[in-house]
Amino acid sequence: MANDDQDHLDGSYVQPGVEFTRDERYISTRITADGRDGWPVEPGRYRLVVSRACPWANRAIIVRRLLGLEDVLSMGVAGPTHDARSWTFDLDPGGRDPVLGIERLQEAYFARVPGYELGITVPAIVDVPSGQVVTNDYAQMTLDLSTEWREHHRPGAPDLYPEHLRDEMDALMEQIYRDVNNGVYRCGFAGSQAAYDEAYRRLFERLDALSERLERQRYLMGGSITEADVRLFTTLVRFDAVYHGHFKCNRSKLTEMPVLWAYARDLFTTPGFGDTVDFDHVKRHYYCVHTDINPTGIVPVGPDLSNWLEPHGREALGGRPFGEGTPPPPPPADERVPAAHTPLRSPAIGP
Repeated sequence: MANDDQDHLDGSYVQPGVEFTRDERYISTRITADGRDGWPVEPGRYRLVVSRACPWANRAIIVRRLLGLEDVLSMGVAGPTHDARSWTFDLDPGGRDPVLGIERLQEAYFARVPGYELGITVPAIVDVPSGQVVTNDYAQMTLDLSTEWREHHRPGAPDLYPEHLRDEMDALMEQIYRDVNNGVYRCGFAGSQAAYDEAYRRLFERLDALSERLERQRYLMGGSITEADVRLFTTLVRFDAVYHGHFKCNRSKLTEMPVLWAYARDLFTTPGFGDTVDFDHVKRHYYCVHTDINPTGIVPVGPDLSNWLEPHGREALGGRPFGEGTPPPPPPADERVPAAHTPLRSPAIGP
């Protein structure tokens, strides 16, 4: 996760009497086309490390896939849970990432900064030759994939960060981050009733405002998908599975908010979105790792996921999902979400 797991690897996330404040100190060096921070864009040099459980990492998985960077930027997937020594590669044979050769993401952070004391977070981009984390600044990371890695985008890749929309997008994405993406955590990790009440109010006021915006247009910025949609989607897709109950965001389920529910289903069935979501990993992370909220570690069986495939009707609003571009091809075989972990059933996901 993006510093919601910092200093909380013992399962303690709530500080009694205070509101949750995310530590936003990240390794902020950037990988750029001109290499101005010392890390130039180079195909095959870097590895994106993620957990499919994490909404912040899910952003990077989606953007990488939409832009067609799979052959340029490899991806390592950590397991959905972790212990006091950080994210592990327990899904890989021998418990080691096959490219980096490490058991724990912590090792790549320590290679960059010995004794690194901040959050061992995902997503992180690691320099394969040196084994060092280059950046874990998740917000800048995805924007850079759109702008700095442009030379390596697939033919037909969408423009997820259109230059003429950036000022409006940046303001909207900040609101979504503050009240929704981080807002669900401010509810779930609130240490006082007052802190929870305020976070809850802001969350649902923002969701209502977004519903109103999306009543008249298919996507947040108009007729085509942008990074703003990616950022909202990764919270919405986890809402009923974890945030509604586990984080007490329970005024309404996503399925009870008609506009947002149709919008989320539209994106979920769009190539590059739903085929990145592993509901098993999502639930196991939240319900097993946050032991001060869920001390038994019991993972709910529900909710039923089949309704994600119900018709959404959003195509009636017009627009072109990928703008002047085209949908991405199916994910590589070794990056497919297991069929048991998703309602999708197609060759893109596996048997």
